Amino acid sequence: MKYDNNNALLESSIPELAPPMRGKVRDVYDLGDSLLFVATDRISAFDCIMPNGIPDKGRVLTQLSLFWFDHFKDVPNHLITADVGKYPDILKPYHADLHGRSMIAKKLQMIAAECIARGYIVGSGWAEYTKHGTVCGTKIRPGYEKAEKLDEPLFTPSAKAELGEHDENISIAELEDRIGKELADQIGALTLKLYTGAADYAATKQVIIADTKFEFGFDADGVLTLGDEVLTPDSSRFWPAAEYKTGSNPPSLDKQFVRDWLDSVNFNHNPPAPMLPDDVVDKTRSRYLEALKVLTGK
Repeated sequence: MKYDNNNALLESSIPELAPPMRGKVRDVYDLGDSLLFVATDRISAFDCIMPNGIPDKGRVLTQLSLFWFDHFKDVPNHLITADVGKYPDILKPYHADLHGRSMIAKKLQMIAAECIARGYIVGSGWAEYTKHGTVCGTKIRPGYEKAEKLDEPLFTPSAKAELGEHDENISIAELEDRIGKELADQIGALTLKLYTGAADYAATKQVIIADTKFEFGFDADGVLTLGDEVLTPDSSRFWPAAEYKTGSNPPSLDKQFVRDWLDSVNFNHNPPAPMLPDDVVDKTRSRYLEALKVLTGK
């Protein structure tokens, strides 16, 4: 296992297995009939991986995903078990490194789209709205302020890019051309159902979920299944309700702090990314841990 000077796990290594597929955050090992997902402490922003990580970040992502999988028990998901120290035997020697940050998951035939739900107008949605009055090609009414709650949540898909490239927002019509109208309607409705349920729950914890993304695939039986991470600070914007106001980016419990710092040093959103200062690492870690504690009580 490779850690940085702040004891953040940058990449996993299990010599007994074939080298993993390394994504922006996760290392994914093929176990034959299943996959081992290891959530490292790597952090990305603007689709660029930072050279140093955020200690414990991978554990926060995994524990929050497990919480939401349980919360949405009626929606099939890819989780087999989070007890990777006992399954399979080959992983037992790595239990200390894998504990809390890993899960065994079903293999899915993934749908090539990120399913984004937006409940508030912010980020790239706000930038497009100020220019064209649209969000990902969907016309919405005039008069919104930055970070204002939308009259109705929007489903705004994006096309997944290769590692190191930027994901691309696409229209629902383009999604329908790619995967068919019936499936596009199905994942759009499920995306909004999950977002609305999560947002309603988070509101009871005084947290606003401004937006989030989901990924879906089909299992071996052809069942539409929720995969990847779910409603984490990496895939969502979490705003403390007590500090929320329109007109600017509200304080957040996610990686917006990293994005804001990168913008402050005029990072051009293309690799290589700069090293994160220790205070940015510490403050980002605190936000991730607070999101876990507030939403789950852990």
